[in-house]
Amino acid sequence: MERTTAQARGTARPTSPHAPDAERLRRWRMVLGADSADSTGRTLTGQDAAMDGALDALYGGGAGKKSDSGRGAGGRSAGLGASAPSVARWLGDIRTYFPSSVVQVMQRDAIDRLGLAALLLEPEMLEAVEADVHLVGTLLSLNKAMPETTKETARAVVRKVVEDLEKRLESRTRAALTGALDRSARISRPRHRDIDWNRTIRANLKNYLPVPGPAGAGGAGDPGGAGGPEGRGTIVPERLIGYGRASRSAKKDVVLCIDQSGSMAASVVYASVFGAVLASMRTLSTRLVVFDTAVVDLTDQLDDPVDVLFGTQLGGGTDINRALAYCQSRITRPADTVVVLISDLYEGGIRDEMLKRVAAMKASGVQFVTLLALSDEGAPAYDHEHAAALGALGAPAFACTPDLFPDVMAAAIEKRPLPIPDKETQQ
Repeated sequence: MERTTAQARGTARPTSPHAPDAERLRRWRMVLGADSADSTGRTLTGQDAAMDGALDALYGGGAGKKSDSGRGAGGRSAGLGASAPSVARWLGDIRTYFPSSVVQVMQRDAIDRLGLAALLLEPEMLEAVEADVHLVGTLLSLNKAMPETTKETARAVVRKVVEDLEKRLESRTRAALTGALDRSARISRPRHRDIDWNRTIRANLKNYLPVPGPAGAGGAGDPGGAGGPEGRGTIVPERLIGYGRASRSAKKDVVLCIDQSGSMAASVVYASVFGAVLASMRTLSTRLVVFDTAVVDLTDQLDDPVDVLFGTQLGGGTDINRALAYCQSRITRPADTVVVLISDLYEGGIRDEMLKRVAAMKASGVQFVTLLALSDEGAPAYDHEHAAALGALGAPAFACTPDLFPDVMAAAIEKRPLPIPDKETQQ
């Protein structure tokens, strides 16, 4: 199944009912692997054979395989062995034959199935891989075991991924949150210099009064057919709409509280990038807190998300209550604060105390958002009982894609209902 998925997402095209039998057999042979050679009667040559070899090294195996392929006689096993040069060649092969999205899938499978994590501690391996969020998560989990000779290369790989994510996410995040902050800052009794005239006029068009004048003197600007010499009327501004006065102080406080257990690796990467983007906005005061059984405040490193990521330690236990206690102690303006908890909610601390803290924060005016994941992969395994309890407190737990996160934050800032993509995740 894994081989079929990789091959289908690679170069194979959908089989047409009008395709020649030989071409259909070739495609089935490529999808099903070497074990199907007898049943399909196809022998692969050239690039097809090279692609099949790259797939078979990762997904092949089983009884009857030759020992020189790196597999034992029983059970499914790897075909790459422990040789760094052979792995480097394989990484080069898959980048030659498959598109980037498929390469990333195959690399993740190789790390999981073939135990290649240790080889990522070698600089030449890091230079050969296709960098993505999942690779960054793997590198972070290996951070403490990484030799000094590899750390510089690892940081370069992580920085490339982070910079790509910032280019993708920054402009939309800034636009969504700037608009939300402007709307949340509008006031109904502004000083004259703070009046938003365009919005004030639109809001008071119903109060338009034509200026009386000589018959037939009305102009295009006089919908009543009568007006002054220039055909003008008057709008009575019963309701004034104004901008909040410019201030050097932040309009809103944001606290990102991130579970750094191993299953949350992708979420940690995305949250660190978003944290850096939010911290660069002068109208927001952003705090970044990561936790397992300990709590670490990484706010002073937010100017460089790579430093943030290397300041985390993926894995370990989870004490959400302790992390929320720390975040709660740093809140000085509850009505202007948004707390975002990113966790799978498997609590190793005191469950009842955790829920009491959330209830207390919400009662004080804090906008509390619970994200089961901040990634493109949907919700991970999570504690359904805790998710339901938080939902009952008005803090529904749901998975959030990076593209949706700006809208979630904008809604929280404006105190609107959150754009929950799939309410079934709250059950």
